[in-house]
Amino acid sequence: MTRCDGRKKNELRDVKMEVGVLKRADGSAYIEWGNNKIFAGVYGPKEVIPRFLARNDRAYLRCKYSMTPFSVEERKRPGPDRRSVEIGKVTTGALAPAILLENYPNSMIEILIDVMQADAGTRCAGITAATLALVDAGIPMRGLVSACAAGKVDDEIVLDLCKEEDNLGQADIPLAILSRTEEITLLQMDGIMTENEVEEALGLAIEGCKSVYQMQMDALKTKYGD
Repeated sequence: MTRCDGRKKNELRDVKMEVGVLKRADGSAYIEWGNNKIFAGVYGPKEVIPRFLARNDRAYLRCKYSMTPFSVEERKRPGPDRRSVEIGKVTTGALAPAILLENYPNSMIEILIDVMQADAGTRCAGITAATLALVDAGIPMRGLVSACAAGKVDDEIVLDLCKEEDNLGQADIPLAILSRTEEITLLQMDGIMTENEVEEALGLAIEGCKSVYQMQMDALKTKYGD
């Protein structure tokens, strides 16, 4: 098939990552993925506010995902909406297995993901950037979390849908994996696929995650060296 942006069915959009971009954050990263432009900042470990959320056996992890009002073509109302809250919770769940939260009891690690410009796949791009920000903050981790999606467009399974494909697509499967163990930390599905199509999409998404992992490692090496 011929995709709207000329890519092959197993080809990622252009991706650029940079580590250590926000001075006031304990760790940060910036990612451009297609037309997505996203900052991730990590703050902590720090005091838990409100205190009732504190746990004496591990850190409390909180991820906030927000889209600036000018990030999409139709101006968005300021403040969190239901989708942003849901993606924040999904991101927390995707990242938690990678973080040694037990090292920081009675404390909080907060991750802020700010979408400055939105294309398709913002949750995968945000998870990928947040992982780099955690490393930049010096948070001990079991491995990197790398995320990518595959979907169904015109009855074809393709990797990394762009906005036009996402708007017209029949299904989408965002996936995140923990690099060292290949443990799946995020798996969602929006739309309808056959069992064989799901298998094909997962295979493409896993290969996409592996490519994203290499880009994450390259970004870290650029910042810190080998």
